[in-house]
Amino acid sequence: MNSSPHSEPVFPAAAHWIGGGPVPASGPVIDVLNPATGAVVAAVPAGTAADVDRAVAAAAAALPGWASTAPADRAAVLRRVCEGLQARTEEIAATITAEMGAPITFSRMAQAALPVISATATIAAATDFPWTEEVATSLVVREPVGVVGAITPWNFPLQQLVTKVAPALLAGNTVVLKPSEIAPLTARIFAEVAAEAGVPAGAFNVVHGTGPVVGEAIAAHPDIAMVSFTGSTRAGKRVAELAARTVKRVALELGGKSANVILRDADLKDAVTRGVASAWTNSGQVCGAWTRMLVPAELQDEAVALAREAAAEYSVGDPADPATRLGPLVSPAQRDRVVAYIESGVADGATLVTGGPAPVPGLPGGAYVRPTIFADVDPASAIAREEIFGPVLVIIPYADDDDAVRIANDTVYGLNGGVFGDPGHAMSVARRIHAGQLDLNGAAMNLHAPFGGFKQSGNGREMGRFGLEEFLELKSIQR
Repeated sequence: MNSSPHSEPVFPAAAHWIGGGPVPASGPVIDVLNPATGAVVAAVPAGTAADVDRAVAAAAAALPGWASTAPADRAAVLRRVCEGLQARTEEIAATITAEMGAPITFSRMAQAALPVISATATIAAATDFPWTEEVATSLVVREPVGVVGAITPWNFPLQQLVTKVAPALLAGNTVVLKPSEIAPLTARIFAEVAAEAGVPAGAFNVVHGTGPVVGEAIAAHPDIAMVSFTGSTRAGKRVAELAARTVKRVALELGGKSANVILRDADLKDAVTRGVASAWTNSGQVCGAWTRMLVPAELQDEAVALAREAAAEYSVGDPADPATRLGPLVSPAQRDRVVAYIESGVADGATLVTGGPAPVPGLPGGAYVRPTIFADVDPASAIAREEIFGPVLVIIPYADDDDAVRIANDTVYGLNGGVFGDPGHAMSVARRIHAGQLDLNGAAMNLHAPFGGFKQSGNGREMGRFGLEEFLELKSIQR
């Protein structure tokens, strides 16, 4: 692959990556479309269960050597991977913009940069990690799980790959990855970088294809010891069902409908502005986005005015333009799904503050959606309860703290959330919300802290030492 800041990247022929190198497609391929134009930018193989078998065999063969490599040496290889990814930042950003429509400025700052930052945090956690420890008369040993199947989504294609693959490799496992067929192209970049950095042939493999074929073959494969999945709750349930047949370890990072609780003692403008930013990050295609803004009933009109003011800063347009804040959604199908939710919000009687289901002016092509805010939203309505995965924010009024906590927790999800207010007050409310992580007053994400969900947002944890622990078995040797 190659690219420049002023041209679209050029992609190689459709191929898996198995046993240390590309394996060209021998059958049908899946086109990768630019959602801003609908043009085909590349293709990947429509993989089969036989391709998964071949990749698993390569991973199993590489496992003994990689697992027996000293942790410090594995960490050194991963540091070189980070250096290689950093060297290809512009190519990665242009690739993600081309395949899933993230604005190029966001692609550079987040889609390309965040994977290196998060992998570096994981490597740091491994530096003083207790691979063995004495517990009374026992030696407790942490060992690799084995061959890991990783299934990743399209919204942060490289970041989600790195969040799974970096700790899995650091822990001494080998990996078979299925990236989303919608945004699969950075998996090849990672494979090339990993090989150049010294990851042994077979320790990292990529099999392209669809979830019902390749994803299910990974989840059910008897020689895969663990599957780590990020995606929809519906698909995660299917992965867990298949994995249960061989009693695999399963880590699931699934959907969310996160609440941003704005308390009466909050800085309202700051809380609303940050809340809009969270809801519309990556065009709203973020599992942890704060898509429900809970405000005191008597402050809703002021909050709505502030949200409308903040929304004016979000330009929708060509994702290749550095000035664009919001690009297209990932596909026409996703656009149509989000528009249907917006229409349902209007039909249910919510107040349309800005946006709506009409096409974006001046952008007749592409999978564009008008960023939308609703107010006076019924907590029981579909737009308040279901994950939309698009730039749709709902504002819900509440009576008091107990009512806010009740609404925030009245969901099948429990992934993320925010609380704004006096620090002590905000902390007391945050401790009552059932979610895997909460940010107080817009605190920055901590890549050393655990990330994961409660309830139907999944199980297991990613990031830092917590993510590393997911990929290790515990053995007690009594003496």
